[in-house]
Amino acid sequence: MDSPSRLVLRIPAFRNFLIARLFMTFSVNMLGTVVMWQVYEITKDNFSVGMIGLAEFVPFVIITLFAGYLADIIDRKKIIVVCTFLYSICALMLFLFTSELSFVLTSVGVWAIYAINFLIGFIRGFLSPAQSAFMAQLVPKEYYTYSSNWVNMAWHIGSVAGPAVAGLTYAFIGANFAYGIICCLVLLSFLLMLQVPKQPLPEQKREPLTKSLGAGLDYVFSNQIILGSITLDMFAVLFGGAVAMLPGYAAEVLHVGASGLGFLRAAPAIGAIIMGVIMTKYPPNRNAGRDLLVAVAGFGVATIIFAFSTNYMLSLFALALTGFFDNVSMVIRGTIIQLYAPDEMRGRISAVNSIFIGSSNELGAFESGVAARAIGLVPSVAFGGFMTLIVVGIMAKFAPKLRALDFTVKEDAQVMKVIKTMK
Repeated sequence: MDSPSRLVLRIPAFRNFLIARLFMTFSVNMLGTVVMWQVYEITKDNFSVGMIGLAEFVPFVIITLFAGYLADIIDRKKIIVVCTFLYSICALMLFLFTSELSFVLTSVGVWAIYAINFLIGFIRGFLSPAQSAFMAQLVPKEYYTYSSNWVNMAWHIGSVAGPAVAGLTYAFIGANFAYGIICCLVLLSFLLMLQVPKQPLPEQKREPLTKSLGAGLDYVFSNQIILGSITLDMFAVLFGGAVAMLPGYAAEVLHVGASGLGFLRAAPAIGAIIMGVIMTKYPPNRNAGRDLLVAVAGFGVATIIFAFSTNYMLSLFALALTGFFDNVSMVIRGTIIQLYAPDEMRGRISAVNSIFIGSSNELGAFESGVAARAIGLVPSVAFGGFMTLIVVGIMAKFAPKLRALDFTVKEDAQVMKVIKTMK
């Protein structure tokens, strides 16, 4: 019999969803790399690069709780499809800004790029909780660890290929061609998602809108395991935002240019893929809480190594280590959210998780930009690594249920039964 990890891939709906996520992740990471380098080329300012994150963070936080509520009462597939289409429009606009509408960048500069990223923040606010809640309906509950690992692997594969292709394309062909590739990839994701059958929504309690909107927050803050896991990751990402400062490192510290930036952006995902392959055979089910704390601490140490490195190969290795450790925490946190969230609240709880984790990427980029301007590029990244270690120590002491967390997986019979019914 196949391993549980492979059995999950035999569910057609999950397989199509996974490939669609891969193409979307590829395009998102390409776009992020191109935008970062384009803004840096225009401004030569690390703070301006950090502002890209703030432009996405503000709308994301504003809309996500409401988006999570919608993901619990509206067809989740429809939300994903519409958001993917709107994302393609944003990518098309950036393409036009480097071709037929180049006068826009000439007249208003990077503010046009910030405006598009502001719209992308709104789109991600709707997309993130819908994707998480929808994925949970495609596989049996007992195998959430494996599905989470596959989704994270797809995310990291896209994170390897996306920045590398973006950096090389930008360096040798130009931003215009890179944005064109992104548009094509988003279109492929859109077409694949159309092939995934929609799933029934769970029945909802009749509650006032204000109470329904806050239900996800109430549930998360009443559950130490969920709250502890997402808080730990939030502060690790917030303070360990080395990726946001990579254009500055590529230009000022390592002197490797746009193509080197692409590989720097891809390095964390390479480490994550290696860990993902390991976890297909050895999933973090036993001692999951301990493994989570160790992984986040490892992320902090690797960030510190990167901060002080002036050697390109050592920097790539340190960034790969950040991805290696980060993937462990992502899989464990993803499994926690899927296992501990009631079916009728998945959208709202996923929205809270998105605010904690997803927005911390953008806010972390802004924090890194501010810190780089205040204390310098290298000290700002090193500070983030040390702060991550402090957060791990605090969580280890004050979240004993998280520290003692264990997952258990049942036998293969139930997943085989579900696979037969879904074919």
